Amino acid sequence: MAFDIDVVKRLGEREIALRLAAVEGLTVLFGPSGVGKTSVLNMVAGLLRPDRGRIQAGGVTLFDAASGIDLPVERRRAGYVFQETRLFPHLRVVGNLCYGAVKGAAVGRVAAMLDIVPLLPRWPRTLSGGEARRVAIGRALLSDPAFLLLDEPTASLDRARADQVERAILDIRDGLGLPILMVTHDRAEADRLATRVVEMVR
Repeated sequence: MAFDIDVVKRLGEREIALRLAAVEGLTVLFGPSGVGKTSVLNMVAGLLRPDRGRIQAGGVTLFDAASGIDLPVERRRAGYVFQETRLFPHLRVVGNLCYGAVKGAAVGRVAAMLDIVPLLPRWPRTLSGGEARRVAIGRALLSDPAFLLLDEPTASLDRARADQVERAILDIRDGLGLPILMVTHDRAEADRLATRVVEMVR
């Protein structure tokens, strides 16, 4: 499945404009902080409304300013992994994974793919940053998304933990065939992971 993005959004004194056609594989939005990368993810997810333009996923129109179409967040099937993992502190890892999972979701298979099976009985407060990010990715996958949105998935992680998260992302890219739109300010990371890099500038 591919998705197409052609949006314009003004935020204060700056205007964000991005056009991406037939996004497949893993597309990375690269650029400095404040250039609007996360805002693009929020527009695709339905958390921020573009001023004009259109967003389509797998032939389904998620947003079209000209036609007045603006699907609500819950109907867009976006698996969004925020920069802050936002795990539920009152649920163990297995509970976090199952929260929002579709009926029949393969929790064990996803946990194995992300190498988090040993973490299932643990509480979020006991996890390292890299472990928490992989759990957040697993939770997003178990919601049966049409595409995955990753906002700075390795931010603030040391190299070893960042490598773990990057390997998990590559496994998803190569094993599941799920379109991924990812944000990073690290060009080297973009080059390691992306099938396509889009540089955003001020």
